Amino acid sequence: MTTPVLILPGFGNSGPYHWQTLWGLRHPDWQRVELGHWDSPVCDDWISRLDVGVKACPTPPILVAHSLACLLVAHWASRSSLAIEGAFLVAVPDPQSEYFPATAHGFESVPMEPFAFRSLVVASMNDSFGSLAHARDCAIAWGSGLVDIGPAGHINAESGHGEWHEGHDLFQQFGSVKIMSGE
Repeated sequence: MTTPVLILPGFGNSGPYHWQTLWGLRHPDWQRVELGHWDSPVCDDWISRLDVGVKACPTPPILVAHSLACLLVAHWASRSSLAIEGAFLVAVPDPQSEYFPATAHGFESVPMEPFAFRSLVVASMNDSFGSLAHARDCAIAWGSGLVDIGPAGHINAESGHGEWHEGHDLFQQFGSVKIMSGE
């Protein structure tokens, strides 16, 4: 049995050309968690929906989070007793950034304690939503590995990443996931 994979889009949901959406199409056995209220998310609501998604998995899953969903994982990890295999966290935003969405509620005080699961933070040196220093601070606090992929913007479709093959390779190395489809 392969490890289940849950895709966690960030603020606004990941559109049709975002790497998370494209990876989901490539791997139809992966599940995208419907967090809801994409443009006015409430952290507690997203935590509840993530709990439902994790509970629905036959074995502990790996989470693939982008942007605001990275902060969701940190909040969820500080409150939930459910087990996961790991978390692949891409483009961790800084709630103090001028670009942090004003309509996102409850994500501001980021838990800075070690996760009970392995994790990897993937960061860009020119992400307007969160600095490399912020990503490094989070990675250290969470006990995560850190990969700096250089000047890559917010690591989304708007910054030209589309399928993001480099990220898929990083994920496979991180997860050692046996991919059943598309490989």
